[in-house]
Amino acid sequence: MTSHWRNYRAILALAGPIAGIQLAQVALTTVDLAMMGLLGVAAVAAGGLALLLYNQLRTMCVGMITGVGNMIAAAAGRGEQRTGTDDLGTAAHEEIREYLRAALLVATLTSAAGALVLVALSYALRGLGQDAAVLELARPIMWTLAPGLIPMLWLNVLRQFAVGMRRAGSLLRVTLWSIGVNALLDALFVFGWFGVPRLGPAGIGLATTLVQVWTCGIYLFRVRRDPVLGDLVSLRAWHADRATVLRIVRTGAPISLTYGAEAAITSIATVLMGGFGAVALAASNIVNQLAYIVYQVNIGLSQGSSILVSRTVGQGDRDAVAAIAGRTFALGFAFMTVTGLIYVLAPGLVLAPFLGAHRDDAAVVGAASTLLWFAIVQQYCKGSQNLCIGLLRGIGNTKAGMQSTLVGYFALGVPAMTVFGLALDWRGPGIWLGLCVGFGATAALVWRRFLRDLRIGSRERDLVG
Repeated sequence: MTSHWRNYRAILALAGPIAGIQLAQVALTTVDLAMMGLLGVAAVAAGGLALLLYNQLRTMCVGMITGVGNMIAAAAGRGEQRTGTDDLGTAAHEEIREYLRAALLVATLTSAAGALVLVALSYALRGLGQDAAVLELARPIMWTLAPGLIPMLWLNVLRQFAVGMRRAGSLLRVTLWSIGVNALLDALFVFGWFGVPRLGPAGIGLATTLVQVWTCGIYLFRVRRDPVLGDLVSLRAWHADRATVLRIVRTGAPISLTYGAEAAITSIATVLMGGFGAVALAASNIVNQLAYIVYQVNIGLSQGSSILVSRTVGQGDRDAVAAIAGRTFALGFAFMTVTGLIYVLAPGLVLAPFLGAHRDDAAVVGAASTLLWFAIVQQYCKGSQNLCIGLLRGIGNTKAGMQSTLVGYFALGVPAMTVFGLALDWRGPGIWLGLCVGFGATAALVWRRFLRDLRIGSRERDLVG
């Protein structure tokens, strides 16, 4: 029994800090959306639209450097195998430093491009049938959120570095502090306390950007002071090796496109919901934010198990991969079941923080309460596919997820949303049913691919043996 629990603890030791930072990052935008609830339903609709697009670009940017953690973990595993001890050796140390330098360069270029795209989207939405008043509120939020993508991605590079070295614990403490700082800055800029300029919704985006800068700086300071990580830190991105940069881009591009497709189907759903009016859009934004919170725990489990698989494969032990997958799914499904029960038993409680003074608005509460049922189904489908994509990345396959999402989301999910939501006139519930179809189909495809790759890897090992 002790040995069995130790195996679960190995996953949680890596997944916990990752899930913690993911939850803390989402807590920033969750606090933002809750603060917008104090400004009215239109502000919730506008803020939710801006935050959803920001989260889509943030997720795609993060995807570009997500594979770096696996590369570092594999390098560490090879170093341990060469030395036969916990000491990685000189060659592994230099390899890890090079990964960090190259990742920082990729992160800088990617996040700067993402910021420009977010600003451009604030104008492009004008032609997509969105309410003009909502767009007027959303645009300044998107402008002030955009610069924060750069320190956010630097922070994620440091996170991948620390997680790959299995020393990510301090990041959780830093980001928990950031939630409180963000809430304070939100209030200062929205209400103009203590002589601070009253910026309204734009101030909420600015607060999040400032917190991203603060969090990145604090975590960098802590990484430099870490007795293991400090000796490996190299921030000279301009000295990055071209071949390593290209390897990160080749690995990261499919992950980024997979994440982007995942976020895109949600963005398409949001745009379609906006066509049903501010009440429907506000309800969808609220429920989507709740589902997004749950999703972060699965991201933590996905990345944690992925790192563990990469290190295990680097050490030459592929037999443990299936067992790691089983334990990862057991943990993920347990969490999603508990969360689903909370949605069923106390819907008013989970919706209240986002409604502010409008918590008695029967139209918004009713619409959001209905969508919660679809959110329960969605979290199982979306969570399962993300766990599988992480496991595939751990065994070296970053392309299968992209291929599967293109089929599941755009060949099945988007048409289903169109049919259920528009053609059959099921409106909001129809759009969310289409989302469930897209995520469910993708989950089935990536699970099938993982099992196939696992069998192929086992056969190749047996032939070599």
